[in-house]
Amino acid sequence: MRDYLDLSPVPIDEPCAQVSPDNYMPRMRAECKAFVAQLERAFPDALAAGVYFRIRSNPYDAGTYLSVEAVFDDEDEAQTEWAYTIENEIPEAWDDEARAELAAKGYECVPRSEFWTMTPWTDLAR
Repeated sequence: MRDYLDLSPVPIDEPCAQVSPDNYMPRMRAECKAFVAQLERAFPDALAAGVYFRIRSNPYDAGTYLSVEAVFDDEDEAQTEWAYTIENEIPEAWDDEARAELAAKGYECVPRSEFWTMTPWTDLAR
């Protein structure tokens, strides 16, 4: 039976686009697409086993946010192992290809150490 694990919208040590009144969705979608591509580069054997990644829209009170999921067949032992391996080994940072992909779309990857000192939040919309 198909199951999924919600991973993250971005690598775990990277800040992500925040739901806001501003036009956040294009950046959020670009980040998720770059993260899916990075995960596919990082886990090619999982893809060969049948695991795949998708972007899911999650509505909640303040708006809608996106997340990346690993989708697998929970009756297939190899796929299940790969899904949990991916969850436990989520990349910490953007790889060079993901940074380049985001930069090509006009989005700067700000290190977490600088992210929390930026004001206002719209600085990230660049």
